[in-house]
This record gives sequence, structure tokens and C-alpha cells, in this order.
Amino acid sequence: MKKKGTLLAGGTLLFGVLASGAGAEPSDSSPVELTPKFVKEVAKAPASAPNDQKVLNFLQKSSKTLGLSSQSVQKQLRIVKREKDSNGLLHYRLQQYIGDIPVYGAVQTVHLDKEEQVTSFLGAAIAESYQTIPGGTTPKISAADAVYIAEQEAASRIAQELDNARVTDDVYAANSLEEERISLSDSVLGEHAAEPKAELYIYPEGDTARLVYMTEVNLIDPVLLRTRYFVDAQDGSIVFQYDILGMATGRGTGVLGDSKTFTTTQSGSTYQLRDTTRGNGIVTYTANSRYTWPGTLLTDADNVWTDAAAVDAHAYAATVYDYYLDKFNRDSLDGNGYQIRSTVHYGSRYNNAGWNGVGMAYGDGDGVQFRQLSGDPDVVGHELTHGVTEFTSGLEYLNEPGALNEAFSDIIGNDVQRANWLIGDDVYTPGIPGDALRSLANPVLYDQPDHYDDRYRGTADNGGVHTNSGIINKAYYLTAAGGTHNGVTVPGIGRDKAVKIYYNAFVYYLTPTSNFAAARDALVQSAVDLYGAGSAEATSVGLAFDAVGVH
Repeated sequence: MKKKGTLLAGGTLLFGVLASGAGAEPSDSSPVELTPKFVKEVAKAPASAPNDQKVLNFLQKSSKTLGLSSQSVQKQLRIVKREKDSNGLLHYRLQQYIGDIPVYGAVQTVHLDKEEQVTSFLGAAIAESYQTIPGGTTPKISAADAVYIAEQEAASRIAQELDNARVTDDVYAANSLEEERISLSDSVLGEHAAEPKAELYIYPEGDTARLVYMTEVNLIDPVLLRTRYFVDAQDGSIVFQYDILGMATGRGTGVLGDSKTFTTTQSGSTYQLRDTTRGNGIVTYTANSRYTWPGTLLTDADNVWTDAAAVDAHAYAATVYDYYLDKFNRDSLDGNGYQIRSTVHYGSRYNNAGWNGVGMAYGDGDGVQFRQLSGDPDVVGHELTHGVTEFTSGLEYLNEPGALNEAFSDIIGNDVQRANWLIGDDVYTPGIPGDALRSLANPVLYDQPDHYDDRYRGTADNGGVHTNSGIINKAYYLTAAGGTHNGVTVPGIGRDKAVKIYYNAFVYYLTPTSNFAAARDALVQSAVDLYGAGSAEATSVGLAFDAVGVH
């Protein structure tokens, strides 16, 4: 039987301070220790050489940077994606494998200019001296066991928050899971946003590595929760876990009382809130104030829509789709027409919104801290951009990579609307005019640092992902608008060029474990590749990072 809950369990979404105690606290064994290195290419390859060979030759030449031999580069680094962006630049993404098992976080990006010459590299790998894996690469537990272990942990956390659930203290031995399985997860966990699966990875851990399964518990009911787990494939222990919930033409009235037109689909005598003209579609549902996803497809008899939250969620999803297509020639979140699904009226007076790895969920707010959260294009653009990040750089939602993840969503969300430099001002504290969640121009105004020396160094909020993003937001603002900060004068280059540089760097250059220093290198190189070495654009990006103390 499914249980109804009224809490947010885990998942620092757009508004991390709202997460309840059910959220998973990141352990100390974080995989984000694999810090990428940046290499700028100077040598040229024969123009007639195949591009794949140019990339491989460059990596073999730079093998010592990765702690690998030339032979290991050829054997372990595999090309997983080749892309040409709308500016004619080529971008390669590679993944390190040991045998046939990928190394978690060991991703590399290599970039070629319009003459198809390598210009730069950003990435990390497990050095050969650290590739001994205790216990070997043959798992002793199954993928199903790993999923079960993760679900039991999640169920235990949720059960502690629900009055009508009881927690057992059973200990599960890895070699007797089949005999000892009980019904805790079945009785506590409700509807899943995505069916759980587990995949084998080599997991970097200091100067060693271990074999793990990576799996997720991604729930809609009884709470919105998305927790990633790394389960030791030999003994079944949870090595690391953390929450990553970073969600015909009709007309109607939005949350702020404004009239909108948007694309719907007629089905018989009714109209559906379904747009089939963009990619694989934009579809909007209602959870009817329950904790379910996607819920019920919204329909209307006369194509004049009165559900303000649904009107805005549907119309702004189309706005974000059009923004990515028009500005970056990107077809939806994954670049291949990904269907955008949104659910409004999630939960009761729910003060949050989020991308759950599959689609969007929007709460109605309590009317005091938030009004209906789909009513701000900043919020919609921010959350859907978490989807873009998931399909591209895959920035870990922890520490500096997590702050970069949040900053990219803030930057794009703000640029979608371009009304000011604020985030969430249309829906946050409706009784306080001019209030907002964050400011790109002045992060300190909303308790974010604007210099690296002032960064948050604790473990709350997944290591300050919503706090330290202010440092990157400020660097972006200075590049776009210009100004003097901490004694450094930055000449502005305008929003169009600034967002183009940031988009290219975050989508094509960064890797899951990129930190702020790697982001600086990637952004400067992105500007060089787009506008030339020594260009005003590249100079502005570098000075902006000087101004916020990232070197």
C-alpha cells in the first residue's frame, strides 16, 4: 500500500534549504577526488590525418599528464561521443575503461578548431599506479542485490519520517541477500520516476580503487527523492551516496495574470496540453496535489485554459525549448528532441520544483514563501537546464562540480527571461516586492559569496552547491555586463557572447568532476576557440575569474 507523505525527502533542487531530514548526507568517500587537468595544444597534425587519429595521437603525447603509458591511453581511453557545434568546432568526449568496466568520473574532452586541429584537453584518469583493485573485477553480488541494498537504505530513511512506517534493524549479509529480503522497501517505497538499474564501475578512492555498482532510487511517492548510491560489488556495503534532485493553439492565463498562447493537441472533442511541434513533444500533467508523477494528462473542453500553473509550465517549457534551438541549435535537453514532461500541482502547498532525471515537478507553494513555482521562466529554465547538464558534462551534484552545475542552470535560466539579473523573483515571497532567490550581479545580497576566498567549506547543501554557485554567477555577470570587482576591471562583452562561451564550455568541455579552476580553463579556451587567442572575449573571461579569485 502506498503511503502519502508531506515532506521533501532529499534532493536539493532549485532551493536546497528546503530539504528535510530524510535527505542522504554525503559520506566522506566522494568520487569527486578525480580532479581534471587542462592541457593546451600547440603542435599541429597533418590536415589529411583522420580526426580520431589526431585525438589519439594528442592523448598519447600527453599520456604522462594522466599518469598513463602511451599503450594504456590507446587501450583504456575510448571515444564515446563526437560532436560538431553550431560554430563549426569539433568536440570529443572519452571515457576511461579498465577492461570493459568504465572508471567513474574518468572522463576526458578534446577540442578541435575549424581547421580540425586539436586546441585543448580537459580531463582525468586513474593513473596506472592506482589501478590495482582489491578483490578484482568480478562482482560477488548481483546488480539486483545492489538495487535492493539501495532501496532498503532509502526506505529506512523515509520510514523514519513517516508516522505510519516502522523501521527494522535487520543486517543484510552480502552472501545471503536472497534469504533475508523483507518487505520494508515494498511497504514504504511507492511510485518510481524511473525503474532502478545498477551498472558496474571502477570507483576511484584516494590511491586505490574498488569495484562498485552505481544505482539510483528515484521516487515520486511517498516523497520526491533521487539518491545515487555506490554499492561495493564484493561485500554489498554502501561506499557513498548523495541526493541529486537538483522537474492547435490554446490560450490561457498564467500565474501572474498574463495571457499566453501555446500549442495544444485536439483529441476528439477535447484538447490535451500536448505540443507535438517541438522535438518529441512537450506534455504537461497534473498530480492533483498528490505525490505522483507524471500524473494525469491535462485536458480542456474549449482550449481556453484556466489552470494558471499548467499554462505557465507548458508555455515556458516551449520557451526554453525554443531558446536552446534558436540560440545554440540544440534540439531539446539531450540534443535529440527529448520529450519534455512537466507535472504541476505536485504535493500540497509544496515549496519547491525540480528536475528528477526524467522530467519536471512543480509545487504550488504555500503563498507566503512561494507562489506556484511554474510561474517564473527563470525557474523553468533553471530546472530544465539540469537536464541538459545530465545529458552533457554530467557535473556531479557535490562540492565545486555541484556549484558549477547550479551556476550553469542559473545562468541559462536568467538568460531565458533576460528581465534582470535575478533568479526566482517572479515567484519567491510574493508579499515582498523585488525579492529574489539569487542575484547574478550581486550574490552577496542573498548570502552567496562573490569571491573564492569567501566560499563555503562545509558539508551542508552537498558542499554548498547553492551557495558557492554565486562565485561563478558573478564571474559570468562581469563577463557579460562588465565592471570593477575586488580591484579588477572587467570589460563586458554582452550577454549574447558571454552565454555562448559559457554554454559551449559547460556542454562540450567540462567533465563530471570539474572544479572551479578547470571551469576557468575551459571557459577561457572556449572563448579562444570561438573568438581567437588574445581576443577581447577571452581576455574578459580571464579577468572575470581573476576578479572572483579563481586562478
